[in-house]
Amino acid sequence: MSQYTPPLRDMQFLLHEVFEVSSAFSEMPKHSDVDADTVNAILEEGGKFASEVLFPLNRVGDQEGCQLDRTTHEVKIPTGFKDAYAQYVAGGWPALSCDPAYGGQGLPIVLNQCMYEMLNSANQAWTMYPGLTHGAYEALHAHGTPEQQKTYLPKLVTGEWTGTMCLTEPHCGTDLGMLRTKAEPQADGTYRITGQKIFISSGEHDMVENIVHLVLARLPDAPAGSKGISLFVVPKFNVTADGKLGERNAIMCTGLEHKMGIHGNATCQMTLDGAVGTLVGKPNKGLAAMFVMMNAARIGVGMQSLGLTEVAYQNALAYAKDRAQSRSLTGVKAKDQPADPILVHPDVRKMLLTAKAYAEGGRALALYCALLIDRELSHPDEAVRKESAEIVALLTPIVKAFITDNAWTATSSCLQVFGGHGYIQEWGMEQILRDSRIATLYEGTTGIQALDLIGRKVLMDRFAQLKIFTGEMLSFAAKSLPWPRGNKTQRKQAWTLVKLALKWRYLGYKLAMQGKRNPDAVGAGSADFLMYSGYAYMAFMWAKMSAVAQAQLDEGKGDSKFLQEKLHTAEFFFERMLPQAQVHAKTIGANLESVMAMSEDYFDAS
Repeated sequence: MSQYTPPLRDMQFLLHEVFEVSSAFSEMPKHSDVDADTVNAILEEGGKFASEVLFPLNRVGDQEGCQLDRTTHEVKIPTGFKDAYAQYVAGGWPALSCDPAYGGQGLPIVLNQCMYEMLNSANQAWTMYPGLTHGAYEALHAHGTPEQQKTYLPKLVTGEWTGTMCLTEPHCGTDLGMLRTKAEPQADGTYRITGQKIFISSGEHDMVENIVHLVLARLPDAPAGSKGISLFVVPKFNVTADGKLGERNAIMCTGLEHKMGIHGNATCQMTLDGAVGTLVGKPNKGLAAMFVMMNAARIGVGMQSLGLTEVAYQNALAYAKDRAQSRSLTGVKAKDQPADPILVHPDVRKMLLTAKAYAEGGRALALYCALLIDRELSHPDEAVRKESAEIVALLTPIVKAFITDNAWTATSSCLQVFGGHGYIQEWGMEQILRDSRIATLYEGTTGIQALDLIGRKVLMDRFAQLKIFTGEMLSFAAKSLPWPRGNKTQRKQAWTLVKLALKWRYLGYKLAMQGKRNPDAVGAGSADFLMYSGYAYMAFMWAKMSAVAQAQLDEGKGDSKFLQEKLHTAEFFFERMLPQAQVHAKTIGANLESVMAMSEDYFDAS
């Protein structure tokens, strides 16, 4: 009973009208021939694959799940998943933004992100298989040896093989410095790797003939902690010198996690018993290499949540238009019906607009960041590349944590629109809610992203990145402030941006000063700082979208209904949602004693 329509018009609005990607691509020689027609054609075809091939399998995957044969250690994935993947590979989709040197199409990252949003809306569990593969490609492309790149990249690019990252162990999650998996060097230059890994998404399946695992492990003489971690390629089947599959490697799935959601993805417990691997990068420098994949995964998780927010909103809106219950407080609207559609009720409107604002605002956050990644990787000016990289580093934890936290709020609100019907399986809403919950947990919880943002990206950087980005906000706002530029609403939004940008800096300095007196203050305030950062970033994006929409209306261009909706949603965000940022700002300054004063004894259950 659920439905999904790719949001092509909104993507095109952002890409062509707000971010003007054709102009941006013209500055990058490798992308200079990517025009609007190419972008639109790719989005349209990608949308068809997502809605027509993947979406019908979403509920199938949730109900069937994955099945482990404990004798062979093989995992069977849900009905239709393998065929859908074959179509995905045949369409060339895995190669979209990959290096042409290894068979890729070399298209911009921002297009790949649009594609992944649609795939996640249609079927998040399925999308995790190629999503992790792309992350493995990026890690090996950046840090693999020439031999590893020759052996693995062409297969990952075409999608013939898939990839994973094996980090977490039963006794350690985020604190990777505690990991125990061992790598013993061999005379032939390989390593024998032994240990246990858990929560390995896509760790085992029957979709392809080989799976390329990127595994963190310790060398015998490795220093303690995170400085003693190395990264290894460990394939499911060893690869011979001529590129063919050899014997089965000693890395096996020994259990599947029983999860709240994403049932169609195989989340595996993996056992390595002397598995053959090769070193990626330098010894004891594995985290630096793996962070390429982890950062890609963090942005990818943001896209997962964005996709689920969008599909939840679409279904809640359709239901609200159709479901008749009670009469409008301002008088009968549907005179030929015994009750009005629930869309007329203010509380339902608020829930829908909240989801809509988070979906469209989150899309702007993610695509703006993706375009910066394209500049970081492909712009000919080193200064532009460097500054883009710094801003991407600042925005990555915000994209991951802010979008995922809001997706849980938005999908819950959309389920609420259905009332009791949202709580049963037939409508598909409870699956969307369950699937969305994982996103705040994996690839670094919200708390971990918050510490990364304030600790590494703000304090350790001495506010450099934050000053650059808030400087962009201030420059944009300045264009709308002088009379007669802009209208009253735009000037109000511009003043709001000025105050947000300056307070964002102030809150960073405030946490720095509190942290000097007591480091726990940084930990207590970091999540609120991240959420404030997310609201400020999203306000910047909504102000950009609002300005473009108003300009087009003033000039009589574009679809007036679409543009008016954009303006109304922007106003709702600024008036009804953005005040929450001030709650987070106030909480940052709250008395630390309210968090840390109680001794551990007070937390005893007795």
